[in-house]
Amino acid sequence: MIEQYAPILVFILIGLLFGGGLLLVGYFASPTKPSEAKGKPFECGFDAFEDSRMKFDVRFYLVAILFIIFDLEIAFLFPWAVVLDDIGWFGLISMGVFLLLLLIGFAYEWKKGALEWE
Repeated sequence: MIEQYAPILVFILIGLLFGGGLLLVGYFASPTKPSEAKGKPFECGFDAFEDSRMKFDVRFYLVAILFIIFDLEIAFLFPWAVVLDDIGWFGLISMGVFLLLLLIGFAYEWKKGALEWE
């Protein structure tokens, strides 16, 4: 029984040794010259000027959530397009209803002003 799993175990062992070896080489061969500039947190090229827990405008979150929702719904079009020949008219009508609902939701959000950024 162990003969069947031996190649897998050897492969895992070689992978672990290779990965661990590269980590050790990188750790011991890398130069370490700590300085004050390297210890500073940076993200945008300048020092932080406020608390990291400051409040954001709720519109930022609304636009982000709307983008994710509409983006994920559009992702359903790709598998549908691949199997369109197999599902025929039923699939075409179903996707038409889906896109109509998506368009109604988009029009509602647009009318409510959720996509406006002042």
